[in-house]
Amino acid sequence: MSTKIDLAHVRVILHRPRYPENIGAAARAACNMGIRRLDIVQPENPAEDRIRMLATHAAREVVDGMTTFDSLADALRDCQYVVGTTARLGGERQVVLPPGVMAQRLIPISQENEIAVVFGPEDRGLTNEDLRLCHALINIPTAAFSSLNLAQAVMVVCYALFTADEKAPGASVPRLANRHELDSMYAQVKDILVRISYVNPENPDYWLNHIRHFFTRIQLRSREVSIIRGLCRQIDWYARKNYEDGLAEGRRQATKE
Repeated sequence: MSTKIDLAHVRVILHRPRYPENIGAAARAACNMGIRRLDIVQPENPAEDRIRMLATHAAREVVDGMTTFDSLADALRDCQYVVGTTARLGGERQVVLPPGVMAQRLIPISQENEIAVVFGPEDRGLTNEDLRLCHALINIPTAAFSSLNLAQAVMVVCYALFTADEKAPGASVPRLANRHELDSMYAQVKDILVRISYVNPENPDYWLNHIRHFFTRIQLRSREVSIIRGLCRQIDWYARKNYEDGLAEGRRQATKE
């Protein structure tokens, strides 16, 4: 018996889409492939009549259930695994997989975890800051011109998710820490590493990317995130205590003199 992606645990997120027609066409594409949740973040023109025109009657329920968020972080808050899409390669986009390969990897993850697939704005795609919220990246290979229409890209990726099939299913991935838990942990880790001079304070995110990639490979659970945050709190307490003890000793020495 084969195992497929649990599409009930998959959502499409359009980050800063510019054209309502693309939102509607993306909703229809997701619906065609069995994905019923599509959310949008900071849409430039959320004209409902134009969205519904391209979504057609078939994707009405997807449009009705659509939620608009003020930030990508808010939209991803309760997701355990985030996949970003990118047309550009290189730089911080080091590990990028085609849709079919990524879809296979998502089969065991989808059984117990909420997955988000994020598409950036039509004119420039996801920024490096946006990509730091992602666990993995998808690139759609093309023959020449690398940029696809937003709705076309949504269809290609959703088709890969819909058709992914694992002939010899393995163990499902246990429930992972959600995006909000991870981002809170990374903020705490960055603060500690800057204050103990482990990373360059002028560009801490560059160094933190290596830590992000490391923890992404491990696939942290909520309890493990709590342990790491507890270690950070203890380091913070110990550093502050030593600093205050040093000040106190300095005052004592000054008094003796």
